[in-house]
Amino acid sequence: MLSKKKKIVILSGMVALLVVTGVLNIVLNNRVKETQGGGQQQEFQSLFMTYRTDRAATRDQTMLYLDAIIASDASSSEAIAAAEEQKLSLTRNMEVELALEGLIKAVGFDDAFITMSTENVNVIIKADALTEDEANRILAIIVDETGRSAQNVIVIPLSTNR
Repeated sequence: MLSKKKKIVILSGMVALLVVTGVLNIVLNNRVKETQGGGQQQEFQSLFMTYRTDRAATRDQTMLYLDAIIASDASSSEAIAAAEEQKLSLTRNMEVELALEGLIKAVGFDDAFITMSTENVNVIIKADALTEDEANRILAIIVDETGRSAQNVIVIPLSTNR
């Protein structure tokens, strides 16, 4: 069992990380507002930047939690093995998502973000609409890189004309 002191240190670290994430989010959003002329383009960039910042913060917190389980003397060998497997899985997903985002940008889209769950791959594309050919190119990239079924890939164009 973790001592009270260790629990407080871990909890304090997680709270500090949460505060830093919030401050970073505010600072980055303010910087976007100051540097860009405003309008829908600013909202769009802010959405993608905010999503990426939030995703990174959430993953950092998850990694800290998993590291705490792995490092704890009170953790059972099964809990440590499960935490290590979750950490590996999360790392693999991060690498695949980053590669997919880069590949989608390489075929001509301005921006995209990917989320992968155990079953689905969600692709948010910066585009007012997608032609059938564009959707098929994105689908082919996702299926080839992940090995997932096309039925489990969801492609969503995010319109700047809201």
